Amino acid sequence: MGGFDPHVHVELKVVQGDAAVRNLMASTFGLAGDLPSHVTAGCGLRVPYAMTSPRPDRVTCLACREHARLEHLRFAENVERLGRMPGSAISPAQARTAADRHRDLAERFSDTAG
Repeated sequence: MGGFDPHVHVELKVVQGDAAVRNLMASTFGLAGDLPSHVTAGCGLRVPYAMTSPRPDRVTCLACREHARLEHLRFAENVERLGRMPGSAISPAQARTAADRHRDLAERFSDTAG
């Protein structure tokens, strides 16, 4: 990427890039890897990690906002499906709560005034 990009982006794997996932891995295995200096953003650009955010109110790249919205909707569908499977580790009510959280995030990413 040439030149200065003033936009704040989301990581390509916005759902898995959450700090909660990193904390879970660190507490499970007792190790935390270094964060990369640059990542691929949802819009396809390679950007400094410091210019990314998982928070809808901070992301200014419209393509990244749309990417994050779609990823959160897809994740919500998968979580609900998992909760309905026999022998699932999470109950249907837990799955619904998690899916609702991700649908709310998707809605907040669709608000371009954010």
